Amino acid sequence: MFLVPMTRESRDLSRSFDRLFDDAFGGFFNSPAGHKGELAARSPALDVAESERAYTVKLDMPGAKKEDIKVTVEGKRVTVQAESETNKEQKEGDRVIYRERSVASYARSFTLPVDVDQAGATAKLEHGVLTLELPKRGTATATQVAIG
Repeated sequence: MFLVPMTRESRDLSRSFDRLFDDAFGGFFNSPAGHKGELAARSPALDVAESERAYTVKLDMPGAKKEDIKVTVEGKRVTVQAESETNKEQKEGDRVIYRERSVASYARSFTLPVDVDQAGATAKLEHGVLTLELPKRGTATATQVAIG
């Protein structure tokens, strides 16, 4: 038998591994939220690029349709939400034993450094990637004030 002395750091590491495996495998035949029928929202991966006039944001949202996506912009804060159900077609005589792919739910919020011009914002969904063009609100540029 091999014994490893337990220090505070090793206990913390052990708990971290336990949480990792609970999160990864604990919901194997349970819904991700832990309650039957309830689905936890996925946080889609995102990329943000900045130009002089706008931010370009790309979010991975596979399976989402444009009519299922809601984008809200409030000043610097951007929120993206989507929930969609896949087609539940089933051949006659088939019985569904387990289904995870029936609902896709996404939610992501982030704050940009500068206010967004909501009127000029655009969104486009292609191949499961949502692209947001978020123009910066007219920022004040430094001007020289003449002394009279």
